[in-house]
Amino acid sequence: MPAPEHALNGRWEHYPHGADIGVRGFGATKAEAFEQAALALTAAVADPAAVEPREAVAIECEAPDDELLFAEWLNRLVYEMATRRMLFSRFAVRLEGTRLAGEARGEPVDSARHHPAVEVKGATYTTLRVAREDGGWVAQTVVDV
Repeated sequence: MPAPEHALNGRWEHYPHGADIGVRGFGATKAEAFEQAALALTAAVADPAAVEPREAVAIECEAPDDELLFAEWLNRLVYEMATRRMLFSRFAVRLEGTRLAGEARGEPVDSARHHPAVEVKGATYTTLRVAREDGGWVAQTVVDV
């Protein structure tokens, strides 16, 4: 887990939640917090540093508010991971109101190299939160594994 830093520096972390895993992203912007939480999602499965950002996958979604948009973003990533059998290590998010246009970069899963630990089934609404915090943004939720 990365060392705690000021929220303006992009970072991510896991937090305990029963049998599931909490993912939390911090950033100077809401978009960066979404990107960092996506990195935490990957880190629940494998070491993101071992995932080469070779292929780009475009992801678009829309929801009525920030929290539901964040959950939708993570669920789209989970869907792409499962259907393409890929892991992602780089993310770019653009937010316009309640619309997200993003890109995830990664590569096909190589079990020998990535050593996947769990399969993420989806983002839940448990502890779902997107908010300003300490001069930056935080985006968090629990993912079902």
